Amino acid sequence: MTATTPQTPATPATAPRFAAPPPAPPWWARLGGPAAFTAVALLALVAAPLLLEPFRLNLLAKYLCYAIVGLGIGLAWGQGGMLVIGQGVFFGLGGYAMGMYLKLHEAGGDLPDFMVWSGVERLPALWAPFASPAFSLVFAVAGPMALAGLLGTLVFRRRVRGAYFAILTQALAAATVILLVGRQGLTGGTNGLTNFFELFGQDLAADGTQRGLYLVVAVVLGVLYLGARQLLRSRFGRLLIAVRDGEDRVRFLGYDPATVKTLTFAVSAGMAGLAGALFVPVVGIISPALLGVVPSLELVVAVAVGGRFSLAGAILGAVVMGQARTTFSEQFADGWLYLQGALFIVVMTLAPRGLAGLAGTAREMWSSRRARA
Repeated sequence: MTATTPQTPATPATAPRFAAPPPAPPWWARLGGPAAFTAVALLALVAAPLLLEPFRLNLLAKYLCYAIVGLGIGLAWGQGGMLVIGQGVFFGLGGYAMGMYLKLHEAGGDLPDFMVWSGVERLPALWAPFASPAFSLVFAVAGPMALAGLLGTLVFRRRVRGAYFAILTQALAAATVILLVGRQGLTGGTNGLTNFFELFGQDLAADGTQRGLYLVVAVVLGVLYLGARQLLRSRFGRLLIAVRDGEDRVRFLGYDPATVKTLTFAVSAGMAGLAGALFVPVVGIISPALLGVVPSLELVVAVAVGGRFSLAGAILGAVVMGQARTTFSEQFADGWLYLQGALFIVVMTLAPRGLAGLAGTAREMWSSRRARA
């Protein structure tokens, strides 16, 4: 037997020393998180009615309606990987549902004005259910969700994805515009539905009514944002991101990606329909020009500017692009479209992940700097 040399315990001089925790990143690297965005957005939304005049407050309510659509696009595209460039269809369904109710309410049992001008003698059966405000509000959300669910079931079951799915949604938007324009006596044709004066007995032109509509839109946006965040934190949300990153792997694990994508697409469409229903009393019009291919593409561009991988970025992008469009058109009436395009190019060049990705980039730069040090 060989004797073993006993090991001596480590002396204080040779004992391992624990390194001090790294310093916290600076304040500019901690901005932009979900909690910070929620706090700043809540403060801004509460202060807006006190700081803005009625006209600007109405414009902000309009941008928030677009932000609701952008939130749905961020959920479907940024988190689910489905490039949806036909959300104007679902936005229009919700808008026309609310517009039909308002026209019937103002007609007081008679035909709406555009039907009289078009020579229609009896109210079409399609319009009759929209005399009820409850049915109109439910249809504004359930109608787009049903259409998106049907389309998703037919498309995703056949494993259509990527650019093919994007082109399909774009074709749906173009076909919807052609259908609405061609039915003058039923939909108002190119002019759409307009001349709304009352909502639930309140004058839509009154400043108090517009302020109340702004608060309703802001609350709806906040609730939907918190609900979408909670959805992403759930098991379904993790499965949705997994489908985006590796759909075939998720299928091999025993899950059905088609069901996940269809449900997400339907939720996104429901958000767009609700936004359209809120948009009509805020702006006072709904027409085919608001739900065609170009408006749908502009919403996708806005989400890309804000950051499609962040729900907060999708909302931010819709508001920023809406405000930029108003500012550029007021200051440069002849070339504001070029300035809007330049804004998109600059943001995508300097911040490929959008405005919301700037905070993440700052945190990564700080971490790499500390690692090198």
